[in-house]
Amino acid sequence: MNDRTLDISLTVNGARVQDRVEARKTLVDFLREDLALTGSHVGCEHGVCGACTVRVNGEIVRGCLMLAVQCDGAAVETIEGLSDSGEVSDLQAAFEQRNALQCGYCTPGMITAAQDLLRRSKKVPSRDEIREHLSGNYCRCTGYHAIVDAVEAVAQARAGARK
Repeated sequence: MNDRTLDISLTVNGARVQDRVEARKTLVDFLREDLALTGSHVGCEHGVCGACTVRVNGEIVRGCLMLAVQCDGAAVETIEGLSDSGEVSDLQAAFEQRNALQCGYCTPGMITAAQDLLRRSKKVPSRDEIREHLSGNYCRCTGYHAIVDAVEAVAQARAGARK
């Protein structure tokens, strides 16, 4: 069988990337295997667990459900980029302070999804709204309470800083 490869050009965490990829390679595999950006994890490979969550053109997506070739011309942001820019430093600190991470496997996707909620919210989201927005991200260790606490604390702190 002859696998088809295609040339792609995209921006990943602010850096221009040009590469040749197999047409069937998922975005998360491309990020992890070809670019050594291992913060996004491969979990269920069905788009259910959220471990592979990244941003493409400002929207969170499941990296296991998107092909790398679909990102030709796109801007992709991973947890590494969000961390390096400082965009999620307060979330990372809150997750640590509230013990909202244990094994850490879900944490990059959870923080990316939480940041998406906080970027979109014009007000401090309720605990139910936080739970709803994070419902596509599974955590097997924490029971979610500490995660919701961390996101709520950051939302309140950011709202206080905007006043």
